Amino acid sequence: MQIEFSNVTREYGAGDRKLKAVDGVSFGIDAGEFVVILGHSGAGKSTLLNLLGGMDTATGGEITVNGRVISNLNDNALADYRAETIGFVFQFYNLIPTLTALENVALTRSIVRSPLDAAGALAMVDLGEHAGQFPAQLSGGEQQRVSIARAIAKNPDILLCDEPTGALDSDTGIIILEMLHKLCREQRKTVIIVTHNAVLAECADRVIRMRNGKIRDIAVNAEPKAIREVTW
Repeated sequence: MQIEFSNVTREYGAGDRKLKAVDGVSFGIDAGEFVVILGHSGAGKSTLLNLLGGMDTATGGEITVNGRVISNLNDNALADYRAETIGFVFQFYNLIPTLTALENVALTRSIVRSPLDAAGALAMVDLGEHAGQFPAQLSGGEQQRVSIARAIAKNPDILLCDEPTGALDSDTGIIILEMLHKLCREQRKTVIIVTHNAVLAECADRVIRMRNGKIRDIAVNAEPKAIREVTW
């Protein structure tokens, strides 16, 4: 699913006290790419992700996804776009503690037209045997894998991941990144990861570096490495 940002700006505040969290950025992402967005805190990475995910609206410019301008959609149309097109994976897992892993994943059935089978989504992340367990009975890495299963159960075209390994130890983080990389390659999902970890750039098809709300650099890797091939 082709993504295009054209001179996109997101301002906060009013009058003379305006902050440009995203400042006139333009770039494209091809369908099925594994993309990493890098930058220090406050660089505008998460705002960029929220704009693409339809959780925030641009102050200026145009965002196009598969030929559809999403930056002009009303609230109802944006809700449909988020439900049908976008899967979200966050640093903190946002699981419902009173529901089992399977029930957490199955929540997607109520918001999308053609969800994947919840048990099948758990199997994709190697958690089929933990379907009946509650979040408190799972490790941090397992909870994050449930959140990934919940995201992919929506059968989205795009997976947006905001620091998905930030709350995990390095070994577990590598497992999660391998899972996301596998989904990109085998399921042809467009996976976009916001991170502070510059090492991940070696594994990306496209690397977008941000500073002070602007695009500092965009690099395309002709031969991206596998997750286990880099030194973490």
